[in-house]
Amino acid sequence: MRKPLGAALLALAIAGAGAAPAAAAPVDTARSFGKSVDTTSVTSVVQDTVTSAAASLGQVLNPQVKAVNFAGTVSLSNCSGSVVRFPASEDNDPALVMSNGHCLETGMPGPGEVVVDRASSRTFGLLNASGSRVGTLRANKIAYGTMTDTDVSIYQLTTTYAQIKSSYGINALTVADTHPVAGTAITVASGYWKRLYSCNIDGFAYRLKEGDWTFKDSVRYTSACNTIGGTSGSPVIDQATNKVVAVNNTGNEDGQRCTVNNPCEVDESGNVTVRQGINYAQQTYQIPACFGVDNKLDLSASGCVLPKP
Repeated sequence: MRKPLGAALLALAIAGAGAAPAAAAPVDTARSFGKSVDTTSVTSVVQDTVTSAAASLGQVLNPQVKAVNFAGTVSLSNCSGSVVRFPASEDNDPALVMSNGHCLETGMPGPGEVVVDRASSRTFGLLNASGSRVGTLRANKIAYGTMTDTDVSIYQLTTTYAQIKSSYGINALTVADTHPVAGTAITVASGYWKRLYSCNIDGFAYRLKEGDWTFKDSVRYTSACNTIGGTSGSPVIDQATNKVVAVNNTGNEDGQRCTVNNPCEVDESGNVTVRQGINYAQQTYQIPACFGVDNKLDLSASGCVLPKP
C-alpha cells in the first residue's frame, strides 16, 4: 500500500502542491498501528500526502461521495474520529467522540485489556461540512476503550450535543444499531486528513488477526477505499442513511501474514486468507446497547456484548 519515495515524489509533483494536507502532528502512541499516523520518516509523510491527493481526486470524480461530508468528524493528534450519538441519546447528554482503541493517548490496550472511565483531558478539532476546523472539543474521560474483539475508543466530552449545536451549528453523527449489509455504499470520512474515501462493503471477516490482537466480524472494504495512516478512527458512514456503521482501523499493507499492519482473515474452520492492499473496519452496531440514560456506559445492560474489564 506504500509507494517508494521516488514514485511518491513524482506523483506529488503531478498532483500539485495545493493538494497536500496539513503536516502531521506528533503521535501519542509509542508506535504506529493499523491506520494511525506514522511520522517516523519523511517518506511516510510524502506517501500519505500522495495517497490523500489521489483520494481527493476520486472524491471529485465520484458523485456518490457528495451525500457525505465532514460535519461532526474530528481530528486527533494521530488519528481521526467523530462526535457520535446513539438512537436513544438526548440533546442535553454529554457528547461522545468515537475513534480506535489503538489511538488512545494512554497507549494501545493489550489483548484482553478494557479501559473504562479513565480520566482524560484530550482535545479534538471539530470540523464543519467543508472540512474546516471550527472549534476545539475537550474530553473529561475515556468512557470505554479496547482492542479486544473490536478496536474502539469512546471519549466523554465536557460539552453536550446541544451546546455543540448552539456554538458551531453541527450535529453529531448517529451510530446505527443494526448490522450492516454486504454491498452497502459507504464513505470513510477522515478528520485528520480531511479526505473522503468512497467504496462498498465487500463482506465480513469472521476473525481478523493482527499481531497479538483478534477482531471479530470485521468489515472488509472493496479496494476503492485505499485508506492510509491517519485515517484510524474515521467513521464509516452508510451513504444512504448517513449513519455510522463501523470505525475504520486497519489494512494489509505488505502482504505479510497476521502481523502488525498486515492483518489476515481467519474463517470458522481456521483457514487463513491474506488480502494485500485491502482495508478493514470494526462494526459499531453493538455499542448503543451499552450506553444508557445520560450516555452512561453500562456494560451489564441487556444486549451489551462489548468486552468487559
